Amino acid sequence: MNFSPVVLTGAGTSGIFVLIAYIAVFAVLMYFLSVRPQKKRQKTMDAMIANLAVGDSILTTSGFYGVVIDIAEDVVIVEFGSDRHCRIPMQKEAIVSVEKANDEE
Repeated sequence: MNFSPVVLTGAGTSGIFVLIAYIAVFAVLMYFLSVRPQKKRQKTMDAMIANLAVGDSILTTSGFYGVVIDIAEDVVIVEFGSDRHCRIPMQKEAIVSVEKANDEE
């Protein structure tokens, strides 16, 4: 078997730069498709939790609907059920959505 020696030329190094450029473009694309939208959702959730008030109706991560009756630093007391005697303390991170209370009542 005869193997011819490989002669390195300047053209071989441009392939590395093209590869690095592809990796950089892929990294930027991944940032705009995954990281940035997640940060946007997190900001929205943080604003929703910051504007939480007593009387607001909430949906929890476990699928329960309830009404906020007290708010502490990291915990909210939520009232569940139709008879309104089931009060459970929950972490604020367990809240998925908030519907503001109507002032018409």
